[in-house]
Amino acid sequence: MKSITIEGSLRTGFGKSATRELRSQELVPGVIYGGSQEINFYAPAAAFKNLVYTPSFQIAEVKLDGKTYRTIMKDLQFDKVDDKLIHVDLLELVDDKKMIAEIPLKFVGTSKGVKDGGKLITKMKSLKVKTYPKYLKEQIEVSIDDLELNGNIRVEDVKEEHYEILNSPRIPIASVVLTRQLKQEEAATPAAGAAAPAAAAPAAAAPAAKAKK
Repeated sequence: MKSITIEGSLRTGFGKSATRELRSQELVPGVIYGGSQEINFYAPAAAFKNLVYTPSFQIAEVKLDGKTYRTIMKDLQFDKVDDKLIHVDLLELVDDKKMIAEIPLKFVGTSKGVKDGGKLITKMKSLKVKTYPKYLKEQIEVSIDDLELNGNIRVEDVKEEHYEILNSPRIPIASVVLTRQLKQEEAATPAAGAAAPAAAAPAAAAPAAKAKK
């Protein structure tokens, strides 16, 4: 599984003024929780770039004063004005303690419905799971080979060993819908078994010509 390294320092000053001072130096304050104690630290904003600005799920190894903490990202805060990163919450991974994580979904295969002219719509990008750190992985693969037109894959259809999936089981995560062209083609096709139009009635016989006197 992918991991990045973040080198930072333990925080010694707290309060609004201390926080403003850190941010003025392009340093981002953060907290690591979930372990034996909560740890407050800071690191250069650039150090978080590969953790924050990516769709990938990865582990962040945070090095603070000679000690390394294995963590995953839990929450981020951005400045409302300039959209700069201003705070990071990380969860420490403890080997014998279950944790909750958002694992990205990867749809694999080719849907039957897509082959028949439908369009694949993905409705969820990740699933919330509860598991031990050793079972964490970059993504959950979901096969769409059997997904037909107007069909759905729901949360309950995803079976992943060692994972307790916390999302509501009936929520669709992917569907195949009719495209506009396919809808038009179906509308133009007569319904099966429809009665054939009635044959035109024979024309009435012309009146006989009057005999000449």
